[in-house]
Amino acid sequence: MPFLDWVNKNQAKEITREVPYHLLKQESIHGDVTGANADNQLIQGDNLLALKALIPFYAGRVKCIFIDPPYNTKTDFGHYDDRLEHSQWLSMMYSRLVLMRELLSDDGSLWVTLDDNEAHYFRVLGDEVFGRDNFIIDIAWRKRDGPPNDRKIGLVHDHILVWSKRRDANSKKSRAELSFNLMERTEKANAQYSVFSEPDGPDSRGPFRKIDTTANGKGGRFVESLYYGIVNPYTLEEVFPRQGTCWRHSREEMLRLQADKRLYWGVKGTAKTPMRKLFASEAKQGMSSPSIWDDLALNQHASAEIEKLFGAKAAFETPKPERLLARIIHIASQPGDIVLDSFLGSGTTAAVAHKMGRRYIGIEMGEHASTHCLPRLQKVVEGEQGGISASVAWVGGGGFRFCTLGEPAFDDHGRISADVKFSTLAAYVWHFESGEPGHQVFDKPLLGIHNGTAYYLLYNGILGDRRPASGNVLTHAVLNAINEIFPHDGQKVVYGEMSRLGASRLAAEGIIFKQIPYDVKMR
Repeated sequence: MPFLDWVNKNQAKEITREVPYHLLKQESIHGDVTGANADNQLIQGDNLLALKALIPFYAGRVKCIFIDPPYNTKTDFGHYDDRLEHSQWLSMMYSRLVLMRELLSDDGSLWVTLDDNEAHYFRVLGDEVFGRDNFIIDIAWRKRDGPPNDRKIGLVHDHILVWSKRRDANSKKSRAELSFNLMERTEKANAQYSVFSEPDGPDSRGPFRKIDTTANGKGGRFVESLYYGIVNPYTLEEVFPRQGTCWRHSREEMLRLQADKRLYWGVKGTAKTPMRKLFASEAKQGMSSPSIWDDLALNQHASAEIEKLFGAKAAFETPKPERLLARIIHIASQPGDIVLDSFLGSGTTAAVAHKMGRRYIGIEMGEHASTHCLPRLQKVVEGEQGGISASVAWVGGGGFRFCTLGEPAFDDHGRISADVKFSTLAAYVWHFESGEPGHQVFDKPLLGIHNGTAYYLLYNGILGDRRPASGNVLTHAVLNAINEIFPHDGQKVVYGEMSRLGASRLAAEGIIFKQIPYDVKMR
């Protein structure tokens, strides 16, 4: 597979490993954040740092990631520096893609909107990170109703590049595609099914669509065994496929269709070539989505949505319409799944995800995280009726947390920040040891059992008043408490500030001791 090369690419590859883990600081709560709403977050801060901060808690849990990154158009935007030199832009996107891939679930997908300035370079970049076999499609979304007057050939569409996280061996479809939802059937699609007249009356099974029973025999597609005669039950004439064609079905299958009256021989029953009946009741309950989306709202409609929300003309330069995000989120996720947007912009992704019953995480570094995104999501909670609200019967409710980036969880010398609580450190330890996200409640020394090994953490006095240092040191008393309260017959890994047990005792107990903070590492 070819790779894209640029200045400082090697440095870009190292960045994701070098970026420190930061704590997320909750600034405010809006609405109800209990239960399914607990994951809903608006994060203000550098998206590289924020993505890294999410890894221990959300790795492998995000079903759909949508990003609308800076297009690198060499023009000046009020909220973005969209004039990054090409290699800088590629470095910026590479490091973030690596983290996004780690956050995606195995059946998750990434959706990226770009124009011709960087889309084709990004396609190669994305293939390198996600694997070429995991590329799904390049969708053309019509974003304006006419070409710009300053070009003789004017661009009216954006690219929407789509990747899957994983594809099983020998599978024609990625795991994401297998989980995608069909689009709702249109009136035009339903109109293809009709009740047709037949010599013995309309079929009692209802309306159907006529499907060709022959296949083009040109270009080597002719199959000798599929050329045979069948008898018209009305005229008793033996008929054969038209010249240059063969039947699509075997003789046995055609006889089965005939016996089940699934062949249509015309109004009078005199057709020379029958058609197969596909009944409306047998059709798929939805429709496949085409690769050209020219039936959705345009950018100008999105600007009108923003103006209605904030009462200011062009309050944001390049918002995406809610209907576009609604289609993506519908295809790529189910209610309750987590949707992430790390270039949140005006907040459309989070707003639509909220209205559609998805959990969501939105990241935006600019001031408009608080001036635009925050009030927009507050309006959603209150039941605002713009965008897709009417079509999804949105009436308000739910809630979200507004967070900022706090201090690094670990300093340059590996010391743990005083702000790190037991549950947070437990999530880091659990993710490092198991590779799984630490989304469960950590409120006891036993973090969990993975591949037969039990993992324990002694930190912040989790064992109460046991001494020394409130149980943060592995002593005989602490070990006895662990064995009594949280027994495990197999291998144990215990994290603590110090161990006062000898090597022979640790070996006898099947314990590997790891010292805080020196042995607390990040994946």
